[in-house]
Amino acid sequence: MSESAYYVKAAAIYCQDRVLKDHYMLVENDRVSAFTQTPQLAFPIHDYGDAAIIPGLIDLHIHGREGCDVIDSKMSSIETISNSLVQHGVTGFLATTVTTDWQQTLEAMAIIGQAYIQQPSGAQVLGGYSEGLFFSEVHKGAHNQDYFLELSQSHLEAMISAAAGSLKVVALAPEKPGANSLIKFLTEQGIKVMLGHCDASYEQTQSALEHGACGGVHVFNGMRGIHHRDPGCAGAVLMNDTALVEVIADGIHLHPTILQLIYKLKGPQKIALISDCINAGGLNDGQYKLGQMDVFVENGVARTASGSLAGSTLTLELAVKNMHQLGCVSLLEAINMASIVPAKFLNIADQVGSLAAAKQANFAILDSNFTIQATYVKGQRCFLRSADNG
Repeated sequence: MSESAYYVKAAAIYCQDRVLKDHYMLVENDRVSAFTQTPQLAFPIHDYGDAAIIPGLIDLHIHGREGCDVIDSKMSSIETISNSLVQHGVTGFLATTVTTDWQQTLEAMAIIGQAYIQQPSGAQVLGGYSEGLFFSEVHKGAHNQDYFLELSQSHLEAMISAAAGSLKVVALAPEKPGANSLIKFLTEQGIKVMLGHCDASYEQTQSALEHGACGGVHVFNGMRGIHHRDPGCAGAVLMNDTALVEVIADGIHLHPTILQLIYKLKGPQKIALISDCINAGGLNDGQYKLGQMDVFVENGVARTASGSLAGSTLTLELAVKNMHQLGCVSLLEAINMASIVPAKFLNIADQVGSLAAAKQANFAILDSNFTIQATYVKGQRCFLRSADNG
């Protein structure tokens, strides 16, 4: 389907700061043009009945889906992940690496850079996210400590070079020697630094934030937690007004009361819902690989042999549902946490992340069962649910 101008109609349209009822959204030349209750007859109408139009979701932290992983270092894997994501309303994502050997890491960065320029046919690659290599053994989670490296400028420069301008986020443990100076270095390169898989104290984390770090990797998971005499890394990122926290709202990584606590502390503007999905996403229970590590999925929950959670099989529209229902957050705010909040974090909110005139027409159709019925990227419908795919 390729149309230069058309209307999209649904029972509700979720704009950033309001919900429009029984409106039409006009799309012209791949961008949102206007909202109206009285469409012109000249343009075709895509009518989705009682469903809702939501902005295209943005997954800041995802490793893979349907048997493919970013660390495969293959364009075909990026393409599979991209086309899987649009089935779940995601129109943009950061291709996220996991700890593995150094050469494979550089190869994966090079493929991310290639995908960033060429772009797959579904959800767009918004850049790369390095999760791995520079972590602490204490809270390593599903990262193989055998491949952990010294945090050095030479390592960072090599990754930046391999990624050819596509590296957007680097996660690291702030207690690593030289962390603060290298956080400043990355920030000067326009790369965001997130803190996680660490045993950092409150003071170490706060110092890293003062040197330019932006927030916490999947908050509470893979970091020193809150103790009443030691607020830890979790306490620091939650109490810092400017820090963003990634949240895995799958009902497993975080208790519903903790979701509510995070919301009370951070508010709707500093929470980014992520999937942290691994290559088992969309597939049956069984044994998989995360980097070089064996992962076992049972009842949709991924764990290492030692029992550590190993990413998730979550999809982002279900993260929105869970944050809404378990976190007691309004649906509009939950949607924003997976759209405009990550867009602002990546400094691309002038183009994507919400439904507004002149922005890219990236949007999805969400029904009352929280199932994605269709997804549009740059105005073109790249997914339509049929009876055959549920």
